[in-house]
Formats: sequence, C-alpha cells, structure tokens
Amino acid sequence: MGFEDTRGTLFYEFARCVKEVKPKIAIGENVKGLLSHDEGRTIKTMVNVLEELGYDVEYKILRSQYLDIPQKRERLIIIGVRKDLDIKISFPKEKDYIIPLREALLKCPKSGGQEYPEKKKKIMELIPPGGYWRELPVDLQKEYMGASFYMGGGKTGMARRLAWDEPSLTLTCSPAQKQTERCHPEETRPLSVREYARIQTFPDDWKFSGSVAQQYKQIGNAVPVNLGYYIGDSIIKMLDGEVEDVIEERAEMVHFQPQLFSFAT
Repeated sequence: MGFEDTRGTLFYEFARCVKEVKPKIAIGENVKGLLSHDEGRTIKTMVNVLEELGYDVEYKILRSQYLDIPQKRERLIIIGVRKDLDIKISFPKEKDYIIPLREALLKCPKSGGQEYPEKKKKIMELIPPGGYWRELPVDLQKEYMGASFYMGGGKTGMARRLAWDEPSLTLTCSPAQKQTERCHPEETRPLSVREYARIQTFPDDWKFSGSVAQQYKQIGNAVPVNLGYYIGDSIIKMLDGEVEDVIEERAEMVHFQPQLFSFAT
C-alpha cells in the first residue's frame, strides 16, 4: 500500500534520521515492486525527499543469484551520497556464475521445520524436482487448485518443488504457503529452518529465537548476508575512491563454501 501502509511511513523515519545525522552515504533496500508502485510515483517521491535533504541518489535492482547467494531474489537498492562530497555511486557487479541448491545445502545441519499434512504430502510426492502443480494429473490439479485452476496466470509457486541444479526461488516467511511453496528437491517436506538460513547465507552458528514459525519469518524477511556483504564492500570502495572493479578482484576468493557465509574474515 506504499505510503498508505504503516510500514510505508518508515521511509519518512529513515529520511528523518538522514536529515539529523547527515551521513556521507545513505542506503535503502526494498522489494522490486517499489519501482512500479503507484505508476512510479512512490519511488519518485523517495528520491525527491532525499535530494531535498542534499543527496545525489541512484537506485538499481540487484539479482542475488549472481552475488554468491543460492536464491533468485531481486531487491531494489537505493544509494544516496551527500552532494558536498566527491563520491561516485557504485553498485556491486554481478558474477558470471550461480550457486545451485545442491552446493548450498551440502552437509547442512539438521534442524526443525514445518511438515506437510498427509493429504498435501501425497500431492507433493507427485511433483518432480523443478516442477509445480501442472505436473499433476488434471483431476488432481482441479482438486488441489480449487477455483484458482480456472483463473489466469501461471501460479508457478503453487505445489512447487525446488531443483538441485538451480538457485532456490525467493524465500518467503513460510516454506509451506500455498501460493509460494518451497518443497525440498528430493525429500517431500518444506525446507527446514537451517536450510532456509543456508539459502539466505547465514552462518551455521547463527542463532534464531522464538518458535519455528518465527524463525522462518526472521530468515525470510532478512537481507541475504552475502548481499549485505557486497553492498557494504561497494560502499567502502566508494568512500576510498576505488569504484572501478569493485568486486571483480574478489571473485576467486569468495566462491560459496558451506563453512563460509558472512565473509567476516
């Protein structure tokens, strides 16, 4: 709902903080849909507010699957630089490889997670890796989809099983939501909490609090750790005046490894 949503007003709190602190660089993150919200007027308002506060502003969609994250997760990153500074805005450069789910979940620690009811499990057992509800026999498609069967759109997230050789689809606050199913590629169950954390590139020793549902929500709502790393690395290079080849020099060093997620070395 944009600025009509309670969460939308957080932008004005962000702008208030920027106004009071006057940081050299301000960074904002949001969903890709912000670009088209209200026919582009919402993002235009945000940019105008930051410019009035004395910042040059640029924004870009970053694709996580090309930044050492085993997940197809697109996020809008907004960067503002104070106009009195000679700093060129730069964004992380995409890699020429992806991290498949098989590599991401290698030797993943066991943990709790949601389970399917028996009826749904029988349905999901019929879905091959990378498939979704259209893989079912037509009579089961109609039964599972209900009224949605007769509506338009691909609805490719429904009864979706992930594939080993691809990054995960975007994680949500729950792996077993009907519209955005995230079933394990091989076992007929939703992704576990630790698998969720792996896909978001949290370290294996990172602790999450609360119920299983709350832990899924914390992880699903987070900015992927490696995305935060690359944005931070770009900002440091900007401050140091090193905007050329911001990330390329590290490509060899930071290939995804199960024991290395946060790059906090």
